[in-house]
Amino acid sequence: MGTINAPEKFVAFAPPLMGDEEINEVADTLRSGWLTTGPKTEKFEKSLCEYIGTNKGVPVNSCTSALHLAVHTLGLGPGQGVITTPLTFASTAHVIMYQQARPYFADIDPETGNLDPVEVRRFLETECEDFNGRPRHKLTGDLITTLMPVHYGGHAVDLEEFWQIAVKYNLNMVEDAAHAIGSRYKNLPIGHPELRPEEASHLKSFTTFSFYATKNLSTGEGGFISGPDDGLVERARVMSMYGISDSRRIWGRYSPKGTWVYDVADLGFKYNMMDIQAALGLHQLAKLPDFISRRAAHAETYNKVLSGLEDLVIPPKTKPDIGHAWHLYPLRLKPEALKIGRDEFIETLRDHNVGSSVLFIPLHYHSYYRDRLEYQEGSFPQAENFFKNLINLPVAPAHSPELIRQVAEVVAAILEKHRK
Repeated sequence: MGTINAPEKFVAFAPPLMGDEEINEVADTLRSGWLTTGPKTEKFEKSLCEYIGTNKGVPVNSCTSALHLAVHTLGLGPGQGVITTPLTFASTAHVIMYQQARPYFADIDPETGNLDPVEVRRFLETECEDFNGRPRHKLTGDLITTLMPVHYGGHAVDLEEFWQIAVKYNLNMVEDAAHAIGSRYKNLPIGHPELRPEEASHLKSFTTFSFYATKNLSTGEGGFISGPDDGLVERARVMSMYGISDSRRIWGRYSPKGTWVYDVADLGFKYNMMDIQAALGLHQLAKLPDFISRRAAHAETYNKVLSGLEDLVIPPKTKPDIGHAWHLYPLRLKPEALKIGRDEFIETLRDHNVGSSVLFIPLHYHSYYRDRLEYQEGSFPQAENFFKNLINLPVAPAHSPELIRQVAEVVAAILEKHRK
């Protein structure tokens, strides 16, 4: 075949898209004399709640902080376990370990990359026993108290299935929606209170979001925690700012009507969001529908160019009740059809000015979790096969449609060149 038509400049995997609106808002914050949690954080909070359709939420400095607040507020502790996915970033399991509890992994759906409810049921039915209405692991004795599904890549998990499991086994729910701001399920935004069914109203739940630099909505660093129970959300708010009982008064204490009096009522954390971050978020949120539309168009371009090629697997067509946010476009190679492996394929993409990533290395491959949880290769075959053949292609809205088409054509050309 001829020379591959590579982009002239390197195509970064996930550059943020910031405009004059964000720049001017940050400059206004800097000139205001108030940089940390303040009026813009409150405004951002209100706008996020309106977007999600919830009554209350708490902006924080990262999704990791939001996840930690969630499990801490739920009272997770020693002798307890959380079921989650191995195909996620370390923070999902780290926050469980912070509480001296234990993550238990179940395998993924090989099409979507999401935690598979069938595998969760298998775990609960075969590896656990009933203990006073909740499952207890047969070997460790840990009481399983919580489900923590991850909406991988912006493809919503089957929440109806997970809530059925939660009700049957009396489990709380923490949704790791780091990829899913803008995702929808049953025509409702992820995080909407009505996604918890009435029969699960006795169970506690949170949804956590990420606004990291690469995310669909970026504040550089940042996150958000919300839930259908206002009292629990307010508890998370108090714990996000040192455990100060009236944390909303903190930023106003230097105003003409402020007071220096405050009370530290609990052993809280320093997880608050700054107004500098919120200044970015206000305009990123306003642009989010357009960002997701661009991501969806990029995904469709990849699908059109790459569908039908027998040496790879493209993401499955989403079900009618799933609104995909397309934070990631996960492409998977078929190694038996190619003369090069995944790692060499990524290097070849880089040689042709195309950036990519692999999200994620399964958690049980990392030495920290391998050594402590005693999982081994082969424990989760679907997650492992997904990872071994995975390449995440650029899908950021900062890239033009023409550039994404060129990237897709580079991928197709490399496949053709190295096809067996």
